[in-house]
Amino acid sequence: MGEQPIYSTRAHAFQIDPNTKKNWVPTSKHAVTVSYFYDSTRNVYRIISLDGTKAIINSTISPNMTFTKTSQKFGQWADSRANTVYGLGFSTEHHLTKFAEKFAEYKEAARQAKGKSQNGKMELATSPSQESPAGELSSPLTPVTPPAMDNINGTDDPCDTTPEPRPEPSQNALAFTHSPSINKHWEAELSALKGNNAKLTAALLESTANVKQWKQQLAAYQEEAERLHKRVTELECQSTQTPVIKSQKTELNQTIEELESALKDKEEEMERLKEEVENANELLEQRHSLTQKLQETELHGRVLEEQLLGAEQRLEESQEEQENFRKSLRTLLEMLDGKIFELTELRDSLAKLIEGS
Repeated sequence: MGEQPIYSTRAHAFQIDPNTKKNWVPTSKHAVTVSYFYDSTRNVYRIISLDGTKAIINSTISPNMTFTKTSQKFGQWADSRANTVYGLGFSTEHHLTKFAEKFAEYKEAARQAKGKSQNGKMELATSPSQESPAGELSSPLTPVTPPAMDNINGTDDPCDTTPEPRPEPSQNALAFTHSPSINKHWEAELSALKGNNAKLTAALLESTANVKQWKQQLAAYQEEAERLHKRVTELECQSTQTPVIKSQKTELNQTIEELESALKDKEEEMERLKEEVENANELLEQRHSLTQKLQETELHGRVLEEQLLGAEQRLEESQEEQENFRKSLRTLLEMLDGKIFELTELRDSLAKLIEGS
């Protein structure tokens, strides 16, 4: 009695994103056991999977369900009762094929069970009493209508056994109706209907309790799915940004190397300028060579100006490719202008000294 597992396998479980209806949301961090269960009491098949104590799949197989293979190792099916789509990722194609075969097998069994149930209800509703003479009298309780939802209320009275008004039967039929055997037959049928009603009531109460539990579980699953979806989105953003960061890091390293090389050149140039300033200070002690040194300095200043013009032209041509290097050259130009200005002032001072001597 009760539900028993009839086939089990392991797979990664997913559910469709309830918001986008496109993306898959993992419901387990690792592969879990997915089992087919058969309830012999209700004659139904279910797919159940637990992650610890939490039910991540609880799907009743119905004849209108279809299991679809979307890839070599992934399959999915829609559950209209749960209002979702389940997906399973298997480790091998063989496991997927086996699961799909079992799905088709139990789906067909569910269809046959549903057909038998409907046929049984139709026979009970349309067949006359076995003890009634054929063609003479039909059961006063026929046709039997399946119990409606509002009849399943927990009472012992499953339905109203009072027949609807119909044409009066013949005298022979009336006499046959009141026979003791017919009364016993209807009492037995009434007792069977009461028993069926009690079973249906118990099943309805159980289903109501399960629905409340499933709603709570579904709310918890949706919260967990939303959290995992946000986490996956963050990880996807991080994974897409990693190559860009690496590329930027490489470019920055190259720029740093170029700047270091330029800085070394500027330091060498500064040392050279310092030496020239020291030479200019020595010119103060050497009056006769001062004029020649000034001329050389002016000539050197012109050369530097020409070099600066050439450097500015080269900087303009490579402005887009070497922006950082251009800033360094501008700094150098400012320093050189300062030195030239200092030299000019020095020249003017020396000229005044010469005029005053």
